[in-house]
Amino acid sequence: MRQFLLFLLVILCGFTFIGRLFYLQIYKGSSNNLYEDNAIRKVWDYPKRGFVYDRNGNLLVGNQPSYDVMVIPREVGEFDVDEFCELLKISRETYDKKLERATRYSPRLASPFVPQLSKEDYAVLQEKMRKFEGFYIQKRPLRKYQTTIGANVLGDIGEVNNRDIKRDLYYQMGDLKGKQGIEASYEKTLRGVKGIKFIQKDRFNRDIGPYKNGKFDTIPEQGKDIKITIDANLQAYGELLMENKRGGVIAIEPSSGEILAMVAAPTYDPNILVGRERSKNFTKLYNDTIAKPLFNRSLQGVYEPGSPFKLMNALIGLQEGVITPDEKVTCYAGYKYANRFMKCHCYRGRRNNMTTGIQESCNAYFATTYRRILDKNGNASEGIDTWSKHAQSFGLGNFLNNDLFVGQKGRIPDRAYYKRIYPKSFYSTYTISNAIGQGEVQTTPIQLANMACAIANRGYYYTPHIIKDIEGEPLPEKFTKPKYTTIERQYFDPVIEGMHAVYKNGTAKFLNVKDIEICGKTGTVENFAKIDSLKTQLTDHSIFLAFAPKENPKIAIAVFVENGYWGSRFAGKVASLMIEKHIKGDITRKDLEEWLLKHSLEDEYAKPYSGEPFNINGKTQLQIVEEPEYYKLKRKLNQLNATTN
Repeated sequence: MRQFLLFLLVILCGFTFIGRLFYLQIYKGSSNNLYEDNAIRKVWDYPKRGFVYDRNGNLLVGNQPSYDVMVIPREVGEFDVDEFCELLKISRETYDKKLERATRYSPRLASPFVPQLSKEDYAVLQEKMRKFEGFYIQKRPLRKYQTTIGANVLGDIGEVNNRDIKRDLYYQMGDLKGKQGIEASYEKTLRGVKGIKFIQKDRFNRDIGPYKNGKFDTIPEQGKDIKITIDANLQAYGELLMENKRGGVIAIEPSSGEILAMVAAPTYDPNILVGRERSKNFTKLYNDTIAKPLFNRSLQGVYEPGSPFKLMNALIGLQEGVITPDEKVTCYAGYKYANRFMKCHCYRGRRNNMTTGIQESCNAYFATTYRRILDKNGNASEGIDTWSKHAQSFGLGNFLNNDLFVGQKGRIPDRAYYKRIYPKSFYSTYTISNAIGQGEVQTTPIQLANMACAIANRGYYYTPHIIKDIEGEPLPEKFTKPKYTTIERQYFDPVIEGMHAVYKNGTAKFLNVKDIEICGKTGTVENFAKIDSLKTQLTDHSIFLAFAPKENPKIAIAVFVENGYWGSRFAGKVASLMIEKHIKGDITRKDLEEWLLKHSLEDEYAKPYSGEPFNINGKTQLQIVEEPEYYKLKRKLNQLNATTN
């Protein structure tokens, strides 16, 4: 038996090796080994990203060719590094850092060395690339924005980081993906599918042609084109009106939930975040912590809603049966509660019903209504929960579950929230500021615009969204199925009449637009900031909420202008003009347009940081824009009108 032991061991080892070779070469398949074979170079073939069009079919985002200088660190040979750096327009120090970074990523895998060369730089470099062993040029499509507007809508693309690569195996070092806006929200739709080519190398590490005649190569699949709900002309007009101002504007089509315009001011040209200058320009925008151009105020700006929230209290009061449209409440130039007094612009002794209460924005009327809601059953703790649930049914106090990349919840407080502040007793007077949309209530512009849609539709809304079409694919059901509020339909008509009266006889009567019945509500919100560790009152925020026409509404809009004095001064003008632009296509209220182009709020924004003295409550003189700036805005307006016509 022992004489056969050695022979059996040799036979067993032989079969083991043969089995392993069979597994590696036959069973596992050669195509699976291509990615690990050092004798084969892998070249990714990047697809073109899908195009982005506005609701009217205008191309907003396309593609342009770009060229990346790639490096495989362990294949880098001896050559004139100084010449190479001169061609790439980088320093020797930068060269060393980039090569070290690529080596840390992988010595044997290709990674970008200098991405996004221009066509001119590529033409100069291409002829000499053979001299620089270990480097090669890879073509890649890059975004080309066909517009200078909508930076916060469209977003941008940038290089993936390690976290992106770990989350999604589709990406490799140097790949690009959507970072903000539409580019981020619909990244998987727009990016397409990469192809790959396998290049056979000889023993001298030279390319000798496609591996097995390209048998295992794949071709890229272009990303899908999308059409978004934005009206490019309305968007451009909104951005023009918000020049030299800060704030957010959201316009929505009530019958569909489609976002017609989404303005975040200040904004920037999306083209500056394309190409080799992207990193420098992004850093500049990111470090601007004062104006915050990367901060999408229309989605992320959290503000006290002010007087537009009185509409919500009116609706809840009607639903809970604590007030009727005809009941009158006497205003004594304000509302007295406990030992405090809430001022009002109404004259002493004025008696307001619901229509005139909304028309004149009477604090006493809505403080009375709010207290009745909370005290209905003699228990303010239960009352605040009832009030909160009604408000939340309009999409307030939570994310709207839309397809936008960023957002904030805002806040609609309930008893659980106040229990931390008032753990034992709780009375309606403790939260009386909620009656006029201040206190603990916080909303975003898109939430208020959505609330306007629900009022315009008499009790329901569609989830606001920015996608209109993906190459014929149906929209998700969440965008086409209406969401109903807890307020019954019949209670909306009195509130709408009050909003209509705001334009006919109330706080927005000088903002009327001929032949359009607009329903709106002005708002003025106190504005505080901490300066030198002291709570300081600054100029009030200007807020406006509206929809039009009164019957069969085509547009609902919310406008926030920071430090804009009062509701009708800035925000109301912007809202009226955008409503007319959308419905008529032309502007008849040239006086409002001219006023907005001429007046800037940049002086208001500079005051807290410059240490200069300033006044509040509208006493400060407005800054008039300098002549060159004014004519620049006029040229933009003329170009916009020429494009529209």
